[in-house]
Amino acid sequence: MDVLSRPAEEFDNDQSIETMWAIKAFEHAEIYFNILCSVDPKHLKLTPMDDTIYKIFREEFPTLDVKIINENELKSTKEKAKWRPFCERFKTLIEDYSFGTLLRSHAEDDYKEENSILVTRIQFYAIEIARNREGTNDILRKKFKPSPKPEIQEET
Repeated sequence: MDVLSRPAEEFDNDQSIETMWAIKAFEHAEIYFNILCSVDPKHLKLTPMDDTIYKIFREEFPTLDVKIINENELKSTKEKAKWRPFCERFKTLIEDYSFGTLLRSHAEDDYKEENSILVTRIQFYAIEIARNREGTNDILRKKFKPSPKPEIQEET
């Protein structure tokens, strides 16, 4: 069994566990961002339940501007009270729904310390599915084009 999938109650504030979580979150963010820069985000499917997540997200958060997420607002007592039932709805439907996941606060920028917020996996899915479907992530392919790999020439 992967140590990161064990219940949190089993661990004290062990620095090595926190480091493993941070590494896993960063790797997920890096892979996701590379995908966003390579393909049209409108065609991405993040989970088998994207349609349901998006529908419920927009029903419960119809005016949330996903282009810029303010961490203080997102984590305010008022917003936490709205997000908690949303997240719990997916507890048995989305694997690792509560895992800590990095979200870009400004959709038009890449992952860097000042542009990353730690959220639950289901919050990440909800916001990123909305960003992909609503065109917010479209700019990334133009702004962060992957550089072509140089050809390796064989010696003769």
